[in-house]
Amino acid sequence: MTSHNALSRAWFRVAVIYFVVAVALGIVMGASGDHTLTAVHAHLNLLGWVSMTLFALIGTAHPAMTEGRVATAQFWLHNIGVPVMLAALALRLKGFAAAEPLIGLASVVVGLGVVLFAWLVLTRIGAHPATSERRDDRTRLHMS
Repeated sequence: MTSHNALSRAWFRVAVIYFVVAVALGIVMGASGDHTLTAVHAHLNLLGWVSMTLFALIGTAHPAMTEGRVATAQFWLHNIGVPVMLAALALRLKGFAAAEPLIGLASVVVGLGVVLFAWLVLTRIGAHPATSERRDDRTRLHMS
């Protein structure tokens, strides 16, 4: 996996930023003894660091997943939804109840990004074998 495409590189870079922010938040929580933002810390790691790293690795292994408008939309939905959701969640956990609707809206945006990622996986990984391979497979099926 040495040839990274532009979208995979972007995923890796954003993932590393989330990793640094998540570790910093963990250090601050540990040092202060205030673990109010534990849910934000967990989501930074899972939706930020882990998910985005997986998006990058899968996109590197299967470059077709990173091509076109659907892939671009998936990237931006996730990268707009996650920070908005986490900022709103932090506000809510610190007592600002008015942030609740923003958490819901941003969660829907993240959810749409996840659905697009699932669609990309299901339609672009191994779904379109080369024409000659398909012809060979059909010939084998008829000969069996």
